[in-house]
Amino acid sequence: MAIHRDHEIHGRRFGRNLGLGLVLGAFVALVFGLTVVKISHLEEGQLPASEAKQ
Repeated sequence: MAIHRDHEIHGRRFGRNLGLGLVLGAFVALVFGLTVVKISHLEEGQLPASEAKQ
């Protein structure tokens, strides 16, 4: 089989997939970062004063 060039649609599809992958990766990093910050503020399993039942 002869070597052929990719159609232009393959290049556009790759660009969209790459962009979507970067956006999803940024979202996962954001959620992970928020989780780490939330967990690091807990003291010995106690909720912060603002979230404790009164």
